Amino acid sequence: MLLHLLPLSCPAPPFHLRRTGGSPRTPRVRAGDRTRTRGFRGTDVEPETAPRRRRGRDGDDPQAAGSGGDTGALLASVRRLLLSEAPAAAEGDSEEEEQGQFPKRWAIVFLCFSAFLLCNMDRVNMSIAILPMSAEFGWNPQTVGLIQSSFFWGYLLTQIAGGIWADTVGGKTVLGFGVVWWSIATALTPVAAHLGLPFLLVVRAFMGIGEGVAMPAMNNILSKWVPVSERSRSLSLVYSGMYLGSVTGLAFSPLLIHKFGWPSVFFSFGSLGLVWFTTWATKAYSSPLEDPGISAAEKKLIASQSTAGEPVKTIPWRLILSKPPVWALIVSHFCHNWGTFILLTWMPTYYNQVLKFNLMESGLICVLPWFTMAVSANVGGWIADTLVSRGVSVTTVRKIMQSIGFLGPAFFLTQLSHVNSPAMAVLCMACSQGTDAFSQSGLYSNHQDIGPRYAGVLLGLSNTAGVLAGVFGTAATGYILQHGSWDNVFELSVVLYLVGTLVWNVFSTGEKILD
Repeated sequence: MLLHLLPLSCPAPPFHLRRTGGSPRTPRVRAGDRTRTRGFRGTDVEPETAPRRRRGRDGDDPQAAGSGGDTGALLASVRRLLLSEAPAAAEGDSEEEEQGQFPKRWAIVFLCFSAFLLCNMDRVNMSIAILPMSAEFGWNPQTVGLIQSSFFWGYLLTQIAGGIWADTVGGKTVLGFGVVWWSIATALTPVAAHLGLPFLLVVRAFMGIGEGVAMPAMNNILSKWVPVSERSRSLSLVYSGMYLGSVTGLAFSPLLIHKFGWPSVFFSFGSLGLVWFTTWATKAYSSPLEDPGISAAEKKLIASQSTAGEPVKTIPWRLILSKPPVWALIVSHFCHNWGTFILLTWMPTYYNQVLKFNLMESGLICVLPWFTMAVSANVGGWIADTLVSRGVSVTTVRKIMQSIGFLGPAFFLTQLSHVNSPAMAVLCMACSQGTDAFSQSGLYSNHQDIGPRYAGVLLGLSNTAGVLAGVFGTAATGYILQHGSWDNVFELSVVLYLVGTLVWNVFSTGEKILD
């Protein structure tokens, strides 16, 4: 902008144009000035050259004397400085124009968000469909618990394997495979149920295999695509897809069951994954380096804040397992998922048996806690990134967020045994899961903090512990309900939340410990 104003600020013509009569003489241009002139061809500014110096009869230069020479040298220096800064300013304007486009990294985040939305739609539909299915096939609570936990058998197998696969071949292939696999298994669920219980257990385990690779693959992709300053927000948005998937699944499953029967839920939900894959296959890339359509400015921004490094060829297992923060992730993930998976799989049954809601009401009431999680996860992500941008250490931010994610659910679950109305019970559930969602800016963001190159493997390790919590917790809940009460179920979850809080605050860190 200053260059365009220079001619206006100098109303008097240059010295070498002040001639009486005739046309102005063409100024003599030095080699360096000639180069600059070519660089600015097409602009409104013509670089000025130093005026030819008239010499007196005695050969002296009149401009060399006194302060006039100093002033001329100063003006020449300022002019050279402005000319040298102009390319950088032009580059900045170009970057602003490129940033006006929708960022490709957020398109990747949105595709991951939609994959996780489908993930939980396909997962929670069984928690609603299990009610008419158990009535049709005569299943008792222990059998229901076995069916619900069979999903985790396959889910457990592919956590670490999915992380290794994603870190070595890229997250695009792995996540695409997972979505297609679990979508086919979802569509086959009604067929397997009519064939017999063993077939149903196998198909549910197969579905778990597909969903098991999703989280490590997503973590690998985002570690390469998302700058550190946007990490909490992006992960919170993706994980809120899971919560909105629960909202969508719990809201639409009762309607589909009521109108078309319980098999329609699995057929319709399963078909959506194949639609998603057509977009993913053509638009997504494992890293910005592989994407030919990404702008140069965005690629530069990602590279300037990237900590992912080169792709992994070997996994240093001994080094990884020797770090206390890694074990803090593993233990905390187990404690967190025990309560989360119990609420995910057993909440409709709790509403139906304890609060006496019917099938339609159970599905619709279950929407509120998951919707609360979707909102609070993004609020927590915004708070975490804001704190980091204002200079609060990543370690402090992760500990604050995860402490809320543990202590909030622990407090509200303890209140369930004291409430006397269904409305208050639903409110406690909503507050419990709303505070639980702050974990997305705590332990779920920490894998990329401590070891970005091994983000997929680290999530595979910790989520293996989380899946074990789902397997044992879901099955144990069925056993506890046959020999105890819902109060016993919630008390055990609260104890594990408190253990997780202690371990996390003592051993976790937000610093990079694996290179």
